[in-house]
Amino acid sequence: MNSLDGIRILDLSRVLAGPWCTQTLADLGADVIKIERPGTGDDTRTWGPPFLKDSAGNDSAEAAYYLGANRNKRSVTCDIAQPQGQALIRDLVQHCHVFVENFKVGDMARYGLDYDSLKALNPRLVYCSVTGFGQTGPYRERAGYDYAIQGMGGLMSITGERDDIGGGPQKVGVAVADLFTGMYATVAILAALRHAERTGEGQHVDAALLDTQVAMLANMGANYLVGGKVPGRAGNAHQNIVPYQVFEVAPAADGHKDHLILAVGNDSQYAKFCAVAGHPELATDPRYARNQDRVRNRLELVPLLQDIMRTRNKAAWLAALEAAKVPCGAINNIAEVFDDPQVRERGMVTTWPHPINPGLHLVSSPIKLSATPVRTDRPPPLLGEQTDEVLRTLLGYSEAHISALKEGQVI
Repeated sequence: MNSLDGIRILDLSRVLAGPWCTQTLADLGADVIKIERPGTGDDTRTWGPPFLKDSAGNDSAEAAYYLGANRNKRSVTCDIAQPQGQALIRDLVQHCHVFVENFKVGDMARYGLDYDSLKALNPRLVYCSVTGFGQTGPYRERAGYDYAIQGMGGLMSITGERDDIGGGPQKVGVAVADLFTGMYATVAILAALRHAERTGEGQHVDAALLDTQVAMLANMGANYLVGGKVPGRAGNAHQNIVPYQVFEVAPAADGHKDHLILAVGNDSQYAKFCAVAGHPELATDPRYARNQDRVRNRLELVPLLQDIMRTRNKAAWLAALEAAKVPCGAINNIAEVFDDPQVRERGMVTTWPHPINPGLHLVSSPIKLSATPVRTDRPPPLLGEQTDEVLRTLLGYSEAHISALKEGQVI
């Protein structure tokens, strides 16, 4: 049994923020019916290479991007631009608890699929709209994409190397505004479902990438609001803690530069680090003894530490620091991540019985529940793979009705 058994979600979202939300809900056991355009489907089906290989080693039409955001779902094709397609969605809504869409503001109303229209059919419906800028405000009709939101929302102004050493704005390596919005939307949907259970009343969830990105500024946003100073880029260094950054260490065996992360979080850990480093005097020096002093004097302290860190190689530092319980870590590439014994032990890769390749490996959900584990039985669907099944079993459509919809290219 899964946590969300009995919850059915109609998913009209595509690309990443919405699908990330519905994938999380599907992992938790919800029945997610993904609505896709006939013939083409979710945009990310073509966002490759890489594409999933078939048994002969040839590329299929299933891009890795799509596979990574759509496990545990069922795919139904439907052209919502046609009246018959809109009618099909309205029929499905009456059997669903949640509706998720990420169309531009106003598009759903043009199709008669907006919240006010659908709650008349299902008053308990939790309706979630995921957009770049939300349902209100001067930017509401703009298209919002993760890259632009990372810029507009301040993240790129604090990501990248310092300007004084030739740095510039840098986006994060994955679409974090999309991913965080998907997770915030998941939390909001679960809260709204709880409200609907208690009261019988659904509600509209308004999830916006820009809102999420502003919230994600976390301590950096608080630093500005409290201190009044606009934060800048600090490369791999922490703005509020020292030493908490990447350090170059002695070269690797093949001669290339090597690095590790030193993440000293408090004064006690700093003293332990200084002892391991063979420089206990740096822990008692009044310029560096407290974190606030180290932050104020980082331009003097960090070069001293950098010289010390270059005296040993990565393996030697990691062994010594871990033994002293000083937070530190390697900088792994993606292959090294999946080969890490901790990652393997935690089951963070799952094999899925995909119809094209039964040995499909995908990243697993990180959610660990002792009584209601996440589901791992439904691989990302082929385009329209469950269309007939859903229309026949859930809606009771006749074969003649389904055939007519196919002939009209509605499904």
